[in-house]
Amino acid sequence: MTEEKESFAELYTLTMARVYEEQGHFAKAAEVYRRLLEQEPGRQELQQALARVMDQARRNDRNEKVAALFRSWVDLCMQHNAVRRLKKLGYGRNHSF
Repeated sequence: MTEEKESFAELYTLTMARVYEEQGHFAKAAEVYRRLLEQEPGRQELQQALARVMDQARRNDRNEKVAALFRSWVDLCMQHNAVRRLKKLGYGRNHSF
């Protein structure tokens, strides 16, 4: 291992993983837990922590997708209302949208 890689590997600590997890940075926490498991593969605590943050990362991803769909729905509702208002004003009868 090169010196740079060795010093970078030393930065991966259980404390760092826990801080990432507490701050909601589950993907970063998972990366640290994976690195720690490479060093200590049989450590049950690390395996459980990795499973926990991976589950939370999946939940966050799902929540972000739902939020994006909701934003799209709101945008479509607003566009629909704008078209209705324009039609009430007489647009759309002689104009095509």
